[in-house]
Amino acid sequence: MLLGPCLVVAALACGQTQPKAPADSSFLRDYAQTRGFMLGRPVKATPTPDGTAVLFLRAQPRVAKLGLYEFDVAGGTTRELLTPEQVLKGADEKLTPEEKARRERMRVSVGGFTSFHISDDSKLILLSLSGRLYVVTRGTNQVRELKTGPGVIDPKFSPDSARVSYVRDHDLYLYDLAAEQEKRLTTGGTPLVSHGLAEFVAQEEMGRFTGYWWSPDARHIIYQESDARGVEVWYVADPIRPEQTPTPFFYPRPGKDNVKVKLAILAIADGATTWIQWDRDKYPYLATVRWTKGGPPLLAVQTRDQTEVAVLEADVATGKTTPLLVERDPAWVNLHQEAPRWLPDGAGYLWVSERDGGPQLEVRAKAGRLRQVVVPLPERYQGLVDVDAGNKFIYYTASADPTQTHLFRVQLHPFGEGEKLTDEPGMHSAVFAKNHSVSVRAVRPRRGSPATFVHDAAGKRLGELPSVAESPPFTPRVELQTGGKSAMHAAVVLPRNFEPRKRYPVLVDVYGGPHHVHVTSSEYRWLLDQWYADQGFIVVAIDGRGTPGRGRDWERAIYQKFADLPLDDQIDGLQALAAKYPAMDLKRVGIQGWSFGGYMAALAVLRRPDVFHAGVAGAPVADWLDYDTHYTERYLGIPPKDDAAYKTGSLLSYTSRLRRPLMILHGTADDNVYFRHSLKLADSLFRHGKDFEMVPLSGLTHMVPDPNVMERLHQRIAGFMVKHLGRPE
Repeated sequence: MLLGPCLVVAALACGQTQPKAPADSSFLRDYAQTRGFMLGRPVKATPTPDGTAVLFLRAQPRVAKLGLYEFDVAGGTTRELLTPEQVLKGADEKLTPEEKARRERMRVSVGGFTSFHISDDSKLILLSLSGRLYVVTRGTNQVRELKTGPGVIDPKFSPDSARVSYVRDHDLYLYDLAAEQEKRLTTGGTPLVSHGLAEFVAQEEMGRFTGYWWSPDARHIIYQESDARGVEVWYVADPIRPEQTPTPFFYPRPGKDNVKVKLAILAIADGATTWIQWDRDKYPYLATVRWTKGGPPLLAVQTRDQTEVAVLEADVATGKTTPLLVERDPAWVNLHQEAPRWLPDGAGYLWVSERDGGPQLEVRAKAGRLRQVVVPLPERYQGLVDVDAGNKFIYYTASADPTQTHLFRVQLHPFGEGEKLTDEPGMHSAVFAKNHSVSVRAVRPRRGSPATFVHDAAGKRLGELPSVAESPPFTPRVELQTGGKSAMHAAVVLPRNFEPRKRYPVLVDVYGGPHHVHVTSSEYRWLLDQWYADQGFIVVAIDGRGTPGRGRDWERAIYQKFADLPLDDQIDGLQALAAKYPAMDLKRVGIQGWSFGGYMAALAVLRRPDVFHAGVAGAPVADWLDYDTHYTERYLGIPPKDDAAYKTGSLLSYTSRLRRPLMILHGTADDNVYFRHSLKLADSLFRHGKDFEMVPLSGLTHMVPDPNVMERLHQRIAGFMVKHLGRPE
């Protein structure tokens, strides 16, 4: 999945002489060292299953290393449970290449404890550090290291809390906590054929980060076998360190071989293995597996062209599958990791469909018949939060305004209307205890700082998880708007010393592609854009067609039109905003973005130099034939049948047209959008005799936050824009 600039633009390094900063860069330094003033705030907050406490991770304000904390629900007090230093005793944290790649897929760039697991009996905490596993006993705070080998990936407690499962050396293992013994569950795992690991496209594009699943009764595990034989191997090297061996990655490109996936049901008692059967030729993609109380395992599998998703019920004894439902769309079917999922009483399963024009949450009978639309289209369902069988509620997030996310609940049996539980404008999320006695609700508000609160079952606020984060030095001057022919959502960030009589150059902060909402009602989203505005720009951001949250037709409008419709919408939105803000000088427009946004920035100056007068392209996809299968084929089709969409979507088709200033930035170790893209773009521009700037970011990936680097980078981008667009007049 391509990343939004707000996620990664802080993650670059230049390695070149920087121009004099156009303004005081002290804010950039603070912003970088505090990770956007988010370090020091609680993350991964999770109630214990019994609801007596909330565990969370937190760093110091300027140290990107997470420690483990506990909030006592009854007393309202917080204490630090464990630090990485206590575990490692001064040693440096070390990660295997597999774990580094997994963290890159999960967008994890901090150190320390990046995740934790709580046993179902609430007594134990499982932590991973430097590829080793540690179990903390709650109450006594006793820490013991499990006697495993190094390089452990994806650890989990068994549902009975007696064992820990994990992947090591490409095989699945089980650790008995009482006996302190490790048992190998699968054999023969290799880099080519692995067991229990999600393949690259599952992690990067499907949002599925695991390759094995426990049965609710802890008697079986379903695991994935991934056969990468035949998949193209790409190598990532660090050119500044030629003595180091390049790192190989299996990278499936459009029209080429994917990893072949199989599923097996393994009986813990005797190791008996039963392979799950489905038409893998027709449905080669394993979208998700859900094994919850209420029914047998459910699978969602997808065709290569992604126009069909089938829901299958698996028989544990035989491995045979029964089709329950087939979802179809002539463009593509979106995947939702929360569905399918049995209701606890087994009377049906939850499913998310866009069949009637947008995502709606449904309950389906076992035979596939629609029983009830739980969250109808007008509410704009966003995601499932939890199912409370005891109190008969389904909790979910939704919003008719895609710039916001709100928490709702709806009654089960009989189904009622959705009840909105959050009112403050912003982005809300929630996590519930297994017994639903407490919940943790986090908000990134339209005004003010992010916060995390603990609530009881009735919704009463019991306390706030404490933050030690620093506060930003200013409040962004951002105005959210709608405009253009499609009533697009947009944002306008004005300089804090804005003078209405002046004319300001415009800087477009662009993403513009699928799967990412760029314009959000969250104050902290706009801090960096405010710094750019204060350099003498009016900064704008526009979410055109293709972005999520506005229904099936809005999102599918970009199908096979990457080079046309998204760019047209940016121009339409830009002109609509200029009509509302006369101070915007459309004769001086710059555009910058990262990933798909980098593609859009380069495309803008190449195809529409009459509108865009300077561009900065970070990690752009130059040639869609060099991006991965699941993302690219979803939107452009499968080559060679759909070669025309790839040709018109390629930046290389337009390099002869360049007549505006363009700067290209790219990490040489990027394993998502490979450095190859910018090299091909630079080579094509050079061969056409075009002038441009190229900044290779040595050894950096698609997302590598580095405070010194980030400060220098944004100085350079701002200087580039001031040089070519000028100052307010």
